Amino acid sequence: MVSLGGLPRKIFGSANDRRVKSLRPRVAAINALEAEMKALSDEALRGKTDEFRAELVNGRELSDLLIPAFAVAREAARRAIGLRPFDVQLIGGMVLNDGGIAEMRTGEGKTLVATLPVYLNALTGKGVHVVTVNDYLAKRDSEWMGRVYGFLGLTTGVIVHGISDEQRKSAYACDVTYGTNNELGFDYLRDNMKYERSQMVQRGHNYAIVDEVDSILIDEARTPLIISGPLDDRSELYNQIDTFIPRLEASDFEIDEKQRTATFTEEGTEKLENLLREAGLLKGASLYDVENVSIVHHVNNALKAHRLFQRDKDYIVRDDEIVIIDEFTGRMMPGRRYSEGLHQALEAKEHVKVQPENQTLASITFQNYFRMYGKLAGMTGTASTEAEEFGNIYGLGVSEIPTNLPVSRIDEDDEVYRTVEEKFKAIAREIKEASVKRQPILVGTTSIEKSEYLAERLRKEGITNFEILNARHHEREAQIVAQAGKPGAITIATNMAGRGTDIQLGGNADMRIAHELAGVPEGPERDAREKAIREDVQRLKEEALAAGGLYVLATERHESRRIDNQLRGRSGRQGDPGRSKFFLSLQDDLMRIFGSERMDGMLQKLGLKEDEAIIHPWINKALEKAQKKVEARNFDIRKNLLKYDDVMNDQRKVVFEQRKELMDGENLSETVAEMRQDVVEELVTKHIPENAYAEQWDIKGLAEGIRTNLNLDLPVEAWAQEEGIDEQQITERLTQAAEAMAKDRAERFGPEIMTYVEKSVLLQTLDHLWREHLVNLDHLRSVVGFRGYAQRDPLNEYKSEAFELFQAMLGNLRQAVTAQLMRVELVREAAEAPPPAVPQTVGHHVDATTGEDEFEDGEVLVAAYATTVVPPEQRDPEDPSTWGKVGRNEACPCGSGKKFKHCHGAFV
Repeated sequence: MVSLGGLPRKIFGSANDRRVKSLRPRVAAINALEAEMKALSDEALRGKTDEFRAELVNGRELSDLLIPAFAVAREAARRAIGLRPFDVQLIGGMVLNDGGIAEMRTGEGKTLVATLPVYLNALTGKGVHVVTVNDYLAKRDSEWMGRVYGFLGLTTGVIVHGISDEQRKSAYACDVTYGTNNELGFDYLRDNMKYERSQMVQRGHNYAIVDEVDSILIDEARTPLIISGPLDDRSELYNQIDTFIPRLEASDFEIDEKQRTATFTEEGTEKLENLLREAGLLKGASLYDVENVSIVHHVNNALKAHRLFQRDKDYIVRDDEIVIIDEFTGRMMPGRRYSEGLHQALEAKEHVKVQPENQTLASITFQNYFRMYGKLAGMTGTASTEAEEFGNIYGLGVSEIPTNLPVSRIDEDDEVYRTVEEKFKAIAREIKEASVKRQPILVGTTSIEKSEYLAERLRKEGITNFEILNARHHEREAQIVAQAGKPGAITIATNMAGRGTDIQLGGNADMRIAHELAGVPEGPERDAREKAIREDVQRLKEEALAAGGLYVLATERHESRRIDNQLRGRSGRQGDPGRSKFFLSLQDDLMRIFGSERMDGMLQKLGLKEDEAIIHPWINKALEKAQKKVEARNFDIRKNLLKYDDVMNDQRKVVFEQRKELMDGENLSETVAEMRQDVVEELVTKHIPENAYAEQWDIKGLAEGIRTNLNLDLPVEAWAQEEGIDEQQITERLTQAAEAMAKDRAERFGPEIMTYVEKSVLLQTLDHLWREHLVNLDHLRSVVGFRGYAQRDPLNEYKSEAFELFQAMLGNLRQAVTAQLMRVELVREAAEAPPPAVPQTVGHHVDATTGEDEFEDGEVLVAAYATTVVPPEQRDPEDPSTWGKVGRNEACPCGSGKKFKHCHGAFV
């Protein structure tokens, strides 16, 4: 019987069905061109690219070229890499071209789908970015799909960690650029820290396709990207405070696992105050006095480190360092650090060397970075559950693309046990049974700890032929995943999100060939061995199919349904058989946090015996509701964070646009003169209030302000004694004196040097004040939440105060620039010393809700000047960071023909 609610869908199909159906005529039109494309020579097919570009120049739209361009790209893929996109892949490509999200099951060929819209959009010459979750996939996909683009006369570049600015600029200049979300975001921030346009590497944000779009735009978007520089070393304070936490009792603090918060009780606060007082760290009577703000921050972090973060689940200790474990992928994140002192608190807890903290120099959220693109699209196996967020935040619709072959995987109901021990006993039994049948098994766990606990259980049961895929062994990850479909293979994996490698039944022939024939040269012997490997893989595939295909066995439910669906989706690719089942216990985190006590009591009353499981669709529905609650809460957190970041983003756009205008400015004397005039007027207004009597004027203050800001010693006190003088006349005299001094300095320096000096001072001062402003906004953000207690909206308070801080920053900019330019002098014959080195900066990807730093690196911006001498032939005239130490009487490496001391070396 059909419910009334589902009746219209039954008759007319869902909105998604209608959307897919509307694209079918275009698929038919592309198919109709296939014979014509096959008949073309390689040169003629490549020539189509020039034809399409000429049509675009003559006024045709990209949408007019979709059908022929897709037909050309499909034929090029067939010839270049031996893959012909299926009809459903063409539909996926059209969704991506329209700026939507294509939800395609694992194994449906998303990597190939992207080539179709990428080729079409690259014809404009404005560049297309394909965004991946890690460097391995960026490299692999750029090399693999780059053969298709190269066949059609397009260039392909790749952005990965560790390449130079020159290589980055060259990669962004290509028609198609592959890169990770982190690298693209950091390049944008770094570009806006450069001092010359020629040093910037990106050339705009035209069109981006985001692979694993749910992972990047949702999971990773909980964290802003941050570039920071080092602060003073406070390691002793961390170590001192860490000694207090073990001395507290359970009644001294409260832990909320659901919200990931830890707070002190009144009793705990009192005990802590006594400990801090004894150590001489407490100022005033109370911990919460304003002068103890920093100490409160430190003790809260120490409590979190001890009570919320577990070793071998959230992080591991390796080589005297705390290494974070990514909660979504289970991988180690070497170099990534938790933010705001939390990482230092963990280092103190584990008694490893405490590294210094960093100060924010620039930051952006992924939401605001990706919303800069003129057109954005994405693809993943699991997006429907987050469709509302994609629509609200990015304006992206989700379309489910039908599979090429029907899915024949069997998804069984969950088995729920009372205890973890009973659950793992059942899992070991299940693995043993499937192993006897030689069925390949993928076991999903939620942490390293659990994967290794299960491995130990299996060893006790006499099962040793398994592979563990987690953060400790991620170097071999692609190899392990590629062969996880062999008959009898048992793979224990910690979170399968964004692995990027398909599990093929029988194993991956291409990976085996690359691995086993690595050193074998081309020739008859290699061909014979390659053929034997392919035949062996085919035989193993038949055996795996006969055993029932891949069995996905999950040991726990994740907070997000998407992660569970990603794991399930590993089985049943391209119509293969398979099965999936989740084994749960009432002691699992999700069950425990969402009130399993009542359920436990109920099951005991019903007489559930030890080692018995409850299996019922209602359980699945209850769990889904719990997961939906968590997802909704996380969405609200991200939405709230974005509202605050949007305020900063508006200011960031203004500052970054201003920087570009300054860098492009040939003559900035007008801008500088306006600033100088504003400073004069502000000084007069401040010290000579409107309609005030002469005796109310603060003439001493005005004279001091003029000395400080304009470097002028003028007889202002004598002027004030003159009969009938008013503020307007004083303003005019000050303006004339300031203009005369500025004009004299400009004549002494010469126009070229003066422009360079003005540009340098403006940019450096703007950067310095913007960094200070970011710190102020951080502090404001951390306290503005308390305004809610006074019945005031924290967001509105933040907006108005952030605006006031921004206005104050612009006022400070005018004063600081004017004061520096009125004092600057040229050091003509200084000793031959290199300019001061810019301090190294590091990159972070910080989660504002958990404090986790997800960026895998240290150095993201090297010192701008070196102290070593670089041979002239190795210097890039457009990149001063490549010049090294330049002698002051040498020709300037920029190619101006002047001596260095009269050109780039003139301003000190």
